[in-house]
Amino acid sequence: MTNKILEAIEADYLKKDIPQFTVGDTVDVHTRILEGEKERIQIFSGVVLMKKGKGINEMFTVRRIVNNEGVERIFPLHSPFISKVTVKRGGETRRAKLFYLRDRVGKAVKLTEKRTIGKKEAAEGTEKRELAAAASSGSRGAAGASALTTLRCSVRRTALPTRLRR
Repeated sequence: MTNKILEAIEADYLKKDIPQFTVGDTVDVHTRILEGEKERIQIFSGVVLMKKGKGINEMFTVRRIVNNEGVERIFPLHSPFISKVTVKRGGETRRAKLFYLRDRVGKAVKLTEKRTIGKKEAAEGTEKRELAAAASSGSRGAAGASALTTLRCSVRRTALPTRLRR
């Protein structure tokens, strides 16, 4: 229900190359700092707690720990003082706002990293499925038994660490 006239005016001030990041990602925000006539870039790195707003009012909050003290900073996404935002690490979350991280200390603050499946890993997955299909087929000859044992060994090795295996 936004006004079309406001959208037309704001369109000139919106950035064209918006960085792609989500809540939970660890990012570096490069901000331009003006000190008198000098200009320098300062990097603020941390975890994205939330994104909110729409259009020119879109904001994101980044949190990091400095000297055992949590520091949060809110950045306007389309600000001319933000030179770039780079994603260092993707974090896996199930929430839109990560306010529960404010109560956590130490390693509990770290989020699990997003898993991306590449072409090589996808090919390995299809090989395992083919071995499983060959092992479960009706003909249990020598080839079927060896395929079954290789499948069990490879799955068992990747599933459990050595100290937990019996």
